[in-house]
Amino acid sequence: MQTAGRVKMEDVARAAGVSVATVSKVVNGRYGVSRATFERVSTVIDQLGYETSLGAQSLRSHKTNVIGVLLAEFEPFSTELLKGASDAVAGTGYELLAYSGGHRGGAVGWERRSLSRLGGTLIDGAIIVTPTVMDARPGVPVVAVDPHTGPSGVPTVDSDNFAGAVLATEHLLRLGHRRIAHLSGRADLESSRLREDGFRHAMAEAGVSVDERLVRIGGYRPEGAEQSARELLSLPDRPTAIFAANDLSAIRTMQVARDLGLSVPGDLSVIGFDNVPESAVAVPPLTTIEQPLRQMGEEALRMLVAVLDGQEPPTTHLRLPTALVERSSCGPV
Repeated sequence: MQTAGRVKMEDVARAAGVSVATVSKVVNGRYGVSRATFERVSTVIDQLGYETSLGAQSLRSHKTNVIGVLLAEFEPFSTELLKGASDAVAGTGYELLAYSGGHRGGAVGWERRSLSRLGGTLIDGAIIVTPTVMDARPGVPVVAVDPHTGPSGVPTVDSDNFAGAVLATEHLLRLGHRRIAHLSGRADLESSRLREDGFRHAMAEAGVSVDERLVRIGGYRPEGAEQSARELLSLPDRPTAIFAANDLSAIRTMQVARDLGLSVPGDLSVIGFDNVPESAVAVPPLTTIEQPLRQMGEEALRMLVAVLDGQEPPTTHLRLPTALVERSSCGPV
């Protein structure tokens, strides 16, 4: 049995030989249907792949039992968080809807547009990944993961960006590097500021001055990092090590070094931040700072489910630890 287009309740009724009202009772779990009829209608529903419209369900019950995971774009960092949320949703009674809303109208404010588009009709609540602003729509519970403006009035999950940057810089210092460059993220983002602060703190604690010519904006994007890395590595007194504020920038930096005839780690040590899967298969495998990305997604999902179920989340701001992951991209001077 097949129908063209979206399967409707009328299609189920026709195939099962019952009324639309009977199908409605089966779908919504109401009384007044015999066991045999219930089983027959349920079988047809499975065969036709019928699902109620989320919009219609929202109008009837004011709930969809769907949690939105709102992303600016699907890139390695966000994808790992999404995997964590997917792991944690099992057994909660909720489903996940992943939505990328950052491609229309610029990089700032995408979360407002996404919440306005989905909130109250398709989703009951939202996990917003790396929001640039935190201005949640009233009535739509929100948990923010790694908000770029830092913790705000909504429940938040992030990792210790400052401590992670200290770990990265101290690792390079232990290897004997003193001429260390830093490729930062976007200048307007809290995570970027904290990672640069951690870099500067570790350098100061070691009594090593920061050459300001070696601090460049990479912007968290490979294309932004490429130009800055090329400039750094073309200096007459180029750095012996580069701490990039995320893995994608670090991987592109290693590619630029190869293009310029430099070996990693022989001529240049490179360390990243995030520990996305791409870092382990880079050439050479990238030393990096691990954010527990999947755990961040899991914890955000649990916090949001608690709010949706009328409970108080255990905390309104959860900060998870970071850790050094040593691979092959760093070596002694």
